[in-house]
Amino acid sequence: MKITSTHIPDVKIIEPVIFNDERGFFFESFNQAVFEKAIGRSVFFVQDNHSRSFKGVLRGLHYQTAPEAQGKLVRCAAGEIFDVAVDIRRHSPTFKQWVGVHLTATNKRQLWIPEGFAHGFLTLSEEADVLYKTTTYWAPQHERSILWNDPGLAITWPALDCRIRCSEKDSLAVTLDDTEFFE
Repeated sequence: MKITSTHIPDVKIIEPVIFNDERGFFFESFNQAVFEKAIGRSVFFVQDNHSRSFKGVLRGLHYQTAPEAQGKLVRCAAGEIFDVAVDIRRHSPTFKQWVGVHLTATNKRQLWIPEGFAHGFLTLSEEADVLYKTTTYWAPQHERSILWNDPGLAITWPALDCRIRCSEKDSLAVTLDDTEFFE
């Protein structure tokens, strides 16, 4: 696996070695030892999630507050998404900065988003299946959302030939300045 740090060093792009032949392909999608060496600490995943979204669907920006903060390892198994991680750790040198990565079924990249980051994605293909592992269970009482188009974050979402669709909860989200930060 090739592990690449982004301009926010705690957020990592993970690219597998893919073995293709006339039968199809094979790749190792997760290896605990390689992953922990790459991020420099031990991680225990407790939940796997799978979502299907249609073109123009934007999910996020979501996070959970302590003590239920979630790290996420995200990949796109079918289609294409633009995946975003926003640093919401108040004392971080990259506070309020974001990373955006194209995850596709073809490139098989994964994005590691540690605790203390908000996460969201925009579906670019007609439909996309997104799989992600989390380090804590879903805890609705700790769940928060930041407005996907918060002007203070200025995320450059890819342009689409259709309107962006969000859940009601995501449409009613607040700006980062009006939400809870991580200390």
